[in-house]
Amino acid sequence: MNRRIFITVAEVSGDKHAAQLIRELRTLDPEVIIEGIGGPEMQAAGAVIHRNTVTRAAMGWRGILRAGEVYGLLRWTRKYFDEHRPDLWIGVDSPSMNFHFARAAHDRKIPTLQYVAPQLWAWAIWRMKKLRKWVDHVACILPFEEEFFCGHGVQATFIGHPLFDQLPPRVATPVENRFPNRPPVIGLLTGSRRSEAQANFPGMLGVAQRIAVKFPGARFVVPTTAGTLPVVQEMLGSQGPAGNVHLNGLAIEFALDSFDRLVPQCDLCLTVSGTATLHVAGFGVPMVVVYHVSQLAWNLVGQWLVPTRTFALVNVLAEKAGLGEGHLVTEIVPWNKEEPLAGAAMDLLDHPEKLESQRRDLATLIAPLDRPGASMNVAKMAMEMTER
Repeated sequence: MNRRIFITVAEVSGDKHAAQLIRELRTLDPEVIIEGIGGPEMQAAGAVIHRNTVTRAAMGWRGILRAGEVYGLLRWTRKYFDEHRPDLWIGVDSPSMNFHFARAAHDRKIPTLQYVAPQLWAWAIWRMKKLRKWVDHVACILPFEEEFFCGHGVQATFIGHPLFDQLPPRVATPVENRFPNRPPVIGLLTGSRRSEAQANFPGMLGVAQRIAVKFPGARFVVPTTAGTLPVVQEMLGSQGPAGNVHLNGLAIEFALDSFDRLVPQCDLCLTVSGTATLHVAGFGVPMVVVYHVSQLAWNLVGQWLVPTRTFALVNVLAEKAGLGEGHLVTEIVPWNKEEPLAGAAMDLLDHPEKLESQRRDLATLIAPLDRPGASMNVAKMAMEMTER
């Protein structure tokens, strides 16, 4: 009988990681049946997608409002597990959603694998008890996580970072073709969710206008996802999946699913915190990291829920690896005014040697992670779990 694997995903980055995993699973066993809830990348890789959970992915208050939808999916999934029991459940990232599906699988004695460890080392350590109880194995994508989770009684294995399975070959831009030998190219990276773009893109455009005044001829590029494209189109007054727009003196190029094409062109990226920071670092592009949070929400809730004072993934990795003192890249969290981001960006552009120094630091940081194989490693782990 063919093996059955059920995968649950909640957002764009998880959809991409799951799709690559599905391809590797089919390499190991072409007859494996893969289904779940997720997005278009998983479907294109050959999975049967029962519900799309990716396009409307959200965080914060909007994420809370989606809770009813998630619980509806959970009721459906419990019933489906009872009628079509899989040999393995895999949750990709998104622990707030996937803990519930892990419990549903565990209660039915279905083996459970969490791919991309929840960041309990940064916040919500109280969730460790749930992880120990409901998840049989955690596939970690950051080097320090295996020791951390094993130290808390969780079976965990570092398998590498799937980002480096997906990055295209990288060719460094010759120095003579980079800023300041020409006007700067600035990336405006709004995140992968619609809600992130709605919160961050207006402020980024304001900062872009300040940069354009000081650096005539500056170009701005905006890679989008299916979730963020409508927000970018509306704010730029443009239709279609891609375009070149002139808006209030700004020259802006946007395109759907274009991160790997647009970001390598950049001299600097203004990026939302998250996996995108590691993705940018993979191309050796300097950055300033922000995340929009209202000051009221931060004062009332955020600063108590998130005890760490390092948010950007590249800074977390640098800290764990003992690379220098302080932040490797500037991060502004919470971000709710244009001035701090504009000031940090101008400082880098006014001092090109700082851009070059950050490029070197990012290359040092990325070197230990920059190798493919994570997706195959977790695929082998999954197959072993189905055999048990």
